Amino acid sequence: MAEAHPVGFRWVTKAKERGARVIHVDPRFSRTSQLADLHVPIRAGTDVAFLGGLIRHVIETGSYFREYVVNYTNACAIVDERFRDTEDPLDNDGAAQSGEAGRRAGGEPSGVFSGYDPETGTYDPTSWMYGGCQVNFGAGAHEHATQAFSEHTGAGMHVNDLEHDTTLEHPRCVFQILRRHFARYTPETVQRICGISREDFMAVADALIANSGRDRTSAFCYANGWTQHSEAVQMIRAAAILQLLLGNIGRPGGGIMALRGHASIQGSTDIPTLYDLLPGYLHMPRTREGHLTLEEYIGVGKADRGWWSHFDAYIVSLLKAWFGEVATKENDYGFGWLPKLTGNHSHFSTMLRALDGGVEGLFVMGQNPAVGSQHAGLQRRALARLKWLVVRDMAEIETATFWRDSPEVQSGELRPETIQTEVFLMPAASHIEKEGTFTNTQRLVQFRDKALDPPGDARSELWFMHHLAKRVKAHYAGSERQRDWPILNLRWDYPECGELREPDVESVIKEINGYDVATGRPVGSFDGLRNDGSTACGCWIYSGIYAGGVNQARRRRPGDIAAAGGIVSPEWAWAWPANRRLLYNRASADPQGTPWSERKRYVWWDEGQGRWGGYDVPDFPLDKRPDYRPAKEARGMDAIGGADPFIMMGDGRGWLYSPSGLLDGPLPTFYEPMESPMPNLLYPTMDGNPAAIRWRRPENPYQAAGDPRFPVVATTFRLTEHHTAGGMSRTVPWLVELQPEMFCELDPQLAADRGIEDGGWMTIVTERAEIEARAKVTDRIRPVRVDGRTIHQIGLPWHWGYSGLSRGDTANELVGLSGDPNVSIQDDKSFTCDVRAGRRHGASTARLAGAALRGHQIRPNEDDPVAEEPKEVRP
Repeated sequence: MAEAHPVGFRWVTKAKERGARVIHVDPRFSRTSQLADLHVPIRAGTDVAFLGGLIRHVIETGSYFREYVVNYTNACAIVDERFRDTEDPLDNDGAAQSGEAGRRAGGEPSGVFSGYDPETGTYDPTSWMYGGCQVNFGAGAHEHATQAFSEHTGAGMHVNDLEHDTTLEHPRCVFQILRRHFARYTPETVQRICGISREDFMAVADALIANSGRDRTSAFCYANGWTQHSEAVQMIRAAAILQLLLGNIGRPGGGIMALRGHASIQGSTDIPTLYDLLPGYLHMPRTREGHLTLEEYIGVGKADRGWWSHFDAYIVSLLKAWFGEVATKENDYGFGWLPKLTGNHSHFSTMLRALDGGVEGLFVMGQNPAVGSQHAGLQRRALARLKWLVVRDMAEIETATFWRDSPEVQSGELRPETIQTEVFLMPAASHIEKEGTFTNTQRLVQFRDKALDPPGDARSELWFMHHLAKRVKAHYAGSERQRDWPILNLRWDYPECGELREPDVESVIKEINGYDVATGRPVGSFDGLRNDGSTACGCWIYSGIYAGGVNQARRRRPGDIAAAGGIVSPEWAWAWPANRRLLYNRASADPQGTPWSERKRYVWWDEGQGRWGGYDVPDFPLDKRPDYRPAKEARGMDAIGGADPFIMMGDGRGWLYSPSGLLDGPLPTFYEPMESPMPNLLYPTMDGNPAAIRWRRPENPYQAAGDPRFPVVATTFRLTEHHTAGGMSRTVPWLVELQPEMFCELDPQLAADRGIEDGGWMTIVTERAEIEARAKVTDRIRPVRVDGRTIHQIGLPWHWGYSGLSRGDTANELVGLSGDPNVSIQDDKSFTCDVRAGRRHGASTARLAGAALRGHQIRPNEDDPVAEEPKEVRP
């Protein structure tokens, strides 16, 4: 956090000055470690084992916050008797046996949940449900990384009379399933898997327990690298389970914060650049789920219980914002013209289709896949198969110049005269040359005024997309083809300002906020949105950002920043939803509505006023009494009781166990990374997450678990002095002076074994590529002792490429394409490699490295101006 998010880490240091304890768990000793009370060096990719050990310790020592767990989580719910856990053995036919029968038979744990299909690598989650629960997840098979919305929230679950056990003793209640699931994650097992000492493990466990409960809370902050694993979503789920057990969700000073690297990464998922989401986390319709009509789509997305019962109002209002007066009830408000997902259209899948000639053109904005995406050599080969490529950036980045100076061109594999891709480089305005909003990791929306006009032809993203849309609409004007309906009828009437004809930003914010169609008046919040076409809204969670016709993200009252008891600063920026700073904050009070303690007083029930009050905007119906209990036939928000704080979930509870499931199971389970030097000590037959996405093709080779050619674990990291793929920083002289060259951190023992000298050249090799870097021999990254073996780890920054003032190999050359099954994110924070002294063999490409690894002869090339060793490889 100190390295990659120094402004945010400022508040951690302030907390430490006031007595907070800071613990850093990371393979490397970094700037964060230096400022922490304790650094816990962990083997990269073993976080689920570490968190699972903490979960087990909290349960077995009785240290969980019982009143919170019983009342605010699904710990009491009874799970379907057909459910089988990863800890249950398999019978002779390969089916998981029940826990009791299997354990009596003495079988080995299966490592998979019930419903697993080894042929497809996917799960049928039917057996994971609560007992007595009917499920409607739509038609068709659920695909990797195109997860149905209902699976996230339980929207498709129709709850009847569910059985509960508030004593937490029933063998099939969630709490007992959780206990059995993590029973083998003992401190000794954690030590064997993660390579950390028992003393460090116990120090973390003791600190979490001591700083949780009625009077105290603890927070998890994770860098985005925690998401870059083949079981990334389950890592965050494990942290959420731990925090729910300790009572640290929905309470001040608690929670889990994803540290996001850009100023508006949060905004780009809220109003999304993600292929499977519509604005406000509405799911994209999918053909295989039968989402062909608006009614079918709403039928799966709209919940019987909880806040998602308003789902129809949000999608209808979105369609009205897009298509205006031509969106009517008779034509499904234009829903039929929305694109429908037909499969995984994530970045990696798209680039593989491009490699196969299936993509004609690509827009690249805010990305640099030629060096910034995994398996960078494959990315560049894919770019070479396009017909056209539009790159918008402030600098001539590698993605715009791959056709003339990429390693593939240097090696002769690609020739500029044979690459047919037509590249358009469009100059972009910087953040100080445009006005608009940033949404940070805390959901705070901050408005920025423009400081000066962009130079020359540089333009903002808003200008570019606005005028591009106008040109496209003009091109299609007069078309009578039905397929052109959404282009012809797209509502696009933003006023333009100044000589540059920049679209008026506030008109866009007004549309995002939502308004009454008849009067044009902005709605005050999402409570004002309707499902009858009378309101339009570009993103329902942002409703209120333009309340009263005032840009709330721009408005400031500096003297009133910390008015709410010094705890909340409601006048600093604007937070979605409803300027609420802490989600699920009803959980900060006990079931009777009284704060758990005066020390952690935040939101409470005011009997005199007959409403919820406090320092923050309550995340709960303001007039719903704590003692309200819904009738059996209640629906929508009426079905959520007065002591059910997690209103976005169908049952109002925080999920220790996910009954509708993620695509790789209802509970986190430790699997080794997709590439690991170690077998799985818990499930020896499992080489990695069985549901992970594996793009198996010759251009994307994987390294088998335990492959002796690749005994070293590599992880990647960021530097404060450089930004992401380096396009904005490697052109700035003083930043280049601070971090002038690509380097690799390795421990002294590994360096001595391989003859690598500090400051000298070294080469890092995988099946995909080999790269060179300056060696930084240091104790910042140390070998770990894992199950009696010494495992060496190296650390690689990933900011370099072949353009700019400082040029060097990118770590992304080394990494294969893989995916967490839920979100398609790659497993690049833990992969295997080998290292050697000296410079690489010619250009850094997968073909060259692959040939070298297979022992082919490499011919010298004296004309190579860069490499000390030969340039070309002939099979």
